[in-house]
Amino acid sequence: MKIGYPCINRSLSCRSSRTFRLASYSEKRLYETVQENLQCLTEILHYNLDHRIFFFRITSDLIPFASHPVCRADWQSRFADNFTALGTFIRINQMRISMHPDQFILLNATDPDIVERSKKELEYHAEILDLLGLDLTAKIQLHVGGVYNDKRASMERFIDQYATLDEPVLRRLVIENDDSRYTANDCLQIHDKTGIPILFDNLHHRVNSGGEELKEIFPAVAATWELHDGIPMVDYSTQEPGARPGKHAETIDISDFFAFTQDILPFDSDIMLEIKDKEKSAIAALTAVKDDDRLFGKKMRPGN
Repeated sequence: MKIGYPCINRSLSCRSSRTFRLASYSEKRLYETVQENLQCLTEILHYNLDHRIFFFRITSDLIPFASHPVCRADWQSRFADNFTALGTFIRINQMRISMHPDQFILLNATDPDIVERSKKELEYHAEILDLLGLDLTAKIQLHVGGVYNDKRASMERFIDQYATLDEPVLRRLVIENDDSRYTANDCLQIHDKTGIPILFDNLHHRVNSGGEELKEIFPAVAATWELHDGIPMVDYSTQEPGARPGKHAETIDISDFFAFTQDILPFDSDIMLEIKDKEKSAIAALTAVKDDDRLFGKKMRPGN
């Protein structure tokens, strides 16, 4: 079990998601921005290692406009050495990496142009993970998409489009239950027809479930992950008090988090904290489960 946080480290002054307006695009501007983003990502990963945070979600904005037609720069070759160094650092330190494209990525859209743009964006995400030289435990998580007034037809459309994806995307893609449209059980139905692993989001399940209890649904979700996929990934958060249903909490509720880790026993999982204060909550969570035999794995335990 590894515990992590997504994209931004609030303790550092840099951001690995720096971008610029499309109107000011130039190859020089792109290269300068990517260089800074990769440097910041390096700083974040070193910070994480120092604090025993071995799970991290890389921002989708690492390479601005990478899937847009305006971007014809060969950033892959330009920064090949940077990606190789980052990937080596990740592998040596047994970190796990994920990515999560933005909500406008809709494989089941009714508009063919949106579907094609979504596929190109997924290809970009897969290319990042391949350039890092990461194995297939590095995943790209995606929501099923819209309902478009016909949930069943929209699920079938996702299944049909999934079958047309390029292999680099297929081998890394996982789907996630969401807080208003597709439940974990809906995702299981899609898995039955595609074999796609399911990333379980506990807060989304609390807000939008089919009535299944966590201890009932989690074993079925965990079983969708094959050996080459690694142990299941989980998104964890709690509800921010007084906010709309599904809004992530500002800071971790340690008692709730500990209870969640016990509720999913005996299953192991890597847990991404979708909590606003990021690394602060990750460090607190690690302290809360320091005696859990699943943490890091025995081979990574001090003294082993």
